[in-house]
Amino acid sequence: MAGAVSNWSKASPTLVSAKTWWEKPGNSGCEQPGAFLKPNLALLAAAATGVQVGVAIVASRFVVAEVPPLTLALLRYAIGLACLLPFLLKTFRAPALGGRALAAIKTVAPPDWLAMAALGTGQFAVLIVLLNYGLQHIGAAQAALIFSLFPLLTLLLSGALGREHISAALLAGVMLSIAGVALSLWPKLLAPHPGHWWGEAAVLASACVGALCSVLYRPYLRRYPTLAVSSFAMLVSVLFLGLLALQENWPVRVLALSLQAWAVVGLIGVSSGIGYFWWLYALKHESPTRVTVFLALNPATAALLGWALLGEALDPTALAALGLIAAGLWLATRTSGSWPEKKSGQP
Repeated sequence: MAGAVSNWSKASPTLVSAKTWWEKPGNSGCEQPGAFLKPNLALLAAAATGVQVGVAIVASRFVVAEVPPLTLALLRYAIGLACLLPFLLKTFRAPALGGRALAAIKTVAPPDWLAMAALGTGQFAVLIVLLNYGLQHIGAAQAALIFSLFPLLTLLLSGALGREHISAALLAGVMLSIAGVALSLWPKLLAPHPGHWWGEAAVLASACVGALCSVLYRPYLRRYPTLAVSSFAMLVSVLFLGLLALQENWPVRVLALSLQAWAVVGLIGVSSGIGYFWWLYALKHESPTRVTVFLALNPATAALLGWALLGEALDPTALAALGLIAAGLWLATRTSGSWPEKKSGQP
């Protein structure tokens, strides 16, 4: 992991270390008198993604009654792909970058194309379809709590595969963040809600799919440009969802959407395009558990947005929950990533 970060740092002076949120430039071998502390962009990207997921979950609740799960997922990633494509095409049009970009794509082995297609379908299609299906049967609070198991599942899976060392601080940080999520949602969890057990099962399955993809994505993100990988993954997922959503007659449903529904879907799509680029960027430069632990920010984001924008009451336990989440994030990210280095070409 350290080698990957140091190599990337040579190409960009912004990211200087993967050890803490903010580090002195001198730690990377470029000591300058009076230099400002510089951010760990990977962790900042992970934090931004955690907030974006919270926004998308809340927004999805407004349209799941009008837009079925498969159609909503299709629109979400079609809009997200449309946001990423101009930046990808700009890379190829730039004379200085075009040659390198084309050379990088030409070196992609056929098995890697297939693997990235499968991971893209899982991360961007199967995960969100399961999550949208679950939101039709259980409330946003229950869904957010179950989905907060994402980093714990990631930690256990990467540890079982020998991809990541499970330290006491990392495990404690993950558990504290989950406790914070549970505390923040406690009042809503006590309220009775209609639904069936398969709503909870669908959300848990979506978290399992996300954990698996987060662990398996890294070798391909190390080999190829993040923008190219994220765009290709979204393209495959859109094609897959386009076929799958035909059972919901999505062309007719899309034309019949109200202006309000389009506004919400547009917000979800644009934020998802940006958010998943941040997500893959973070996975490229940090261990999967240290990235996914920031998903604990999504229920806190939903609670704060409800208080600030919708006038919803903020439960007294919310501040204590935020404290637990903050402590969990600090524990999980205060030590350097522990991703074992692999030899070139090794998955």
